[in-house]
Parts: sequence; C-alpha cells; structure tokens
Amino acid sequence: MFRNPRRAALLLATGAAAAGAGGLHDRGHSVTVSASAPLRHLLSTAATGLLSRNPFLAPWQGDFAILNSFACASAPPANLSNHGSGGNSDDSRCSPGCLGRNSIANAAAAVGPAVVNISCMQGGNAENGWVLEKSIGSGTIIDPDGTILTCAHVVADFQSTKPVLKGKVSVSLQDGREFEGVVLNFDIHSDIAVVKIKSKTPLPAARLGSSCKLRPGDWVVALGCPLSLQNTVTAGIVSCVDRKSSDLGLGGIRREYLQTNCAINIGNSGGPLVNLDGEIIGVNVMKVRAADGLSFSVPIDYVVKIVEHFKKNGRVVRPWLGLKMLDLNPMVIAQLKERSSSFPDVSKGVLVPMVTPGSPAERAGFAPGDVVIEFDGKPVETIKEIIGIMGDKVGVPFKVLVRRANNVPVTLTVTPEEADARR
Repeated sequence: MFRNPRRAALLLATGAAAAGAGGLHDRGHSVTVSASAPLRHLLSTAATGLLSRNPFLAPWQGDFAILNSFACASAPPANLSNHGSGGNSDDSRCSPGCLGRNSIANAAAAVGPAVVNISCMQGGNAENGWVLEKSIGSGTIIDPDGTILTCAHVVADFQSTKPVLKGKVSVSLQDGREFEGVVLNFDIHSDIAVVKIKSKTPLPAARLGSSCKLRPGDWVVALGCPLSLQNTVTAGIVSCVDRKSSDLGLGGIRREYLQTNCAINIGNSGGPLVNLDGEIIGVNVMKVRAADGLSFSVPIDYVVKIVEHFKKNGRVVRPWLGLKMLDLNPMVIAQLKERSSSFPDVSKGVLVPMVTPGSPAERAGFAPGDVVIEFDGKPVETIKEIIGIMGDKVGVPFKVLVRRANNVPVTLTVTPEEADARR
C-alpha cells in the first residue's frame, strides 16, 4: 500500500499518537501510545534505523514514546484532547508567564472594556480661514470614578509657544456610551495626561501593574483605537526595557521608554500596553514613522509618579542639577582605567562627563570626571537612583560623595533648582 516503508512508519506513528490508536497514556513529560503486535512488527520492520536518527521519537519496547518538547509553552499532555480546532484550550495548568492559547485573548478581555476612544476638535489655520481639525487618540479608565490615562499630545497642542488644550474632549467607551471629558492635568515632557468623565454608574477600570520587572522578550498586548477603529488589539514582545530618549534623538529632559514590536498607528496614542496578567505596564506614545515594529511606551511605574505629582502639586516638579551623567559598569570602568591610570578606583557609581556652566552643580563644585558614589548618604549605582532620591525636592540641599582622579574623595553640597521647560 505504501511505496516508501520508512515514510509509512512515520505516518503511522504520528497517526497513532494523534488518534489515540490502542490507547493514549500520560507518563509525566511524554505521551505514549500502545500498539498491537502486528502494528509493532510492521513499524519495526519498515522503520529500521529511522527512529534512532530522529531526536523526537524514541525506540519502543511494547510502547513507543513521542517526546512532548513543547509542554512548557502549551498545555500539558493530559490536556491534548482540549486542543481541537476552533475549541478553547484549558490554560489553567500553565505556569506563570506561560503563553497559552488564550493568554493574549484573556489579557485583552481583562482590559478591553476600560479602553476608550478620545477625540478633540480644535481650530486650524487654512488658506481660506479657520477650519476645525479632529485629533484622535486612546485612553484607559483606571478608576471607576472616570479617571482616564492618556497622552498629553492627544488633548493638548504643543505647536504653540505655550502648550494649550485643543478643545472639547469627547470620550467613547467600548459599550457605545459617550461622555464629555475634562482634562485635569497634562505634562509635555512625559507626554502624559489625565482626563475625567462623569457617569451615574461605576465605569469599567483596568488594573495597574509594574514595569520594573519586565525583560526583553516578555509578551505584551497593545490596545487602542487606531484611526478611530475601536476594540483593536495587537500583540508582540518587549524589545528593550530602557530605551533612552537620546537614542531616539529627543532633546530636553532625560526619559526612558519601553520599546516593543506591537503594531501602533495614529489613534493608538494614550492606549494601554498590557502584560499577560491583564495589567497595564505602559502607555503607548509613539512609533518610528519610517519603520515597522518600533513602538514606544511610557513605563507605568513612571506614569504613576507623574500622577502623584499631579495630585500633590498640580504639575510635575523636576529638580535640575545641571549634570550630564553616565551609569558605570565593570566593563566601562575597566576601559576608562585603561585610558587613564588616574581614574578613580571604584567598582560602581555614576560618572559625570560634563557640568553645565552656571548650574547648581557647577556652583557646588562638581567637575568633569567625578564619580558619584553616594547621594544624600545613600550608595548609588544608577542615574535612576539619584533621580529617585531627589524626587520633587527643589531648593533642598543634598550631600554628595564623589571620587576624583587618583581616588581623591570629595564631599559636595548641591541644591537643585526646578527644571526649566525650555531646557
């Protein structure tokens, strides 16, 4: 019946495993199929030497084992019967972080009802006079009282000398309800804004997660309303967890973004980036226009701090020292020591390559080449730690311990000023 005995053996083995011929048994991490004596004889005769060269099939004695090499990325062998076409597999036995058939769908379903479409009408200048222009974007309800996270550029105009609100804000929910929104706060540097709507009934709200433990390669889901197409879901992975604003050619205050390969288009701005637990871990802000698969989000841990500033000060207060800083690691330190034998004997810290003239740092006595090892009495290894220690403290003096050439320790006192939006 079969012209190629070896191919026949492989087809029979695969068919027996899929159909459960003779019985299907779960043995921990493998699936075994019981075969009748005539079938065993046929397979062993036709496939001599074939299975020993196939890493996925093991020789049998009475039974033959089909190794389930993908068990960690799908359902366990006992659940294979649930994987019919068009059926819903049981992801309940997946370990944390496991990508099951329903993982992305479940994450989208958890957040989807809280994702909104935001549109603003504003006046635009045309050759024949003023015309109305529509700005579109997305947002996420984060509190049943109607508090919405979105992007500042969705609701504010940055083209003028002083950023101003674009105009009337309309908010549409997934269930078809529409509300008029009020912009409570916005910050141009982080590109984050908070909008509020009023409803007589509680609104669906999404949970906030944490972005600090994200790793490159983690699965993420982006939701929003590209081109006003509501209920749009795309998925991808985290490409970079700390993409610097300077890497993207963006000037001004230092920022960091989550980089993903999720599809982001006009109208996605302000929508949530979500982990597989259905928690918001970022706010989508932009993509590279000339490339696909290069999208960026503001990490949710940073967004939470922005919102806290809004609540406390009504705006974001950023201390400014006037230092260009660089995180050190053992490889960079070794290279700097090769270039100069006088480089400080440190194993970690933050290097100061440049000091801005007339800045608080220059007045405090900082010099290029200093390595900051303590800030306000606390050991520091990264710029993030220094920023975290300062918080929103403007006009408050900080003691800073630096090491200079030839390992000379110096203690400085610096008093930050509030950052100028024009810097």
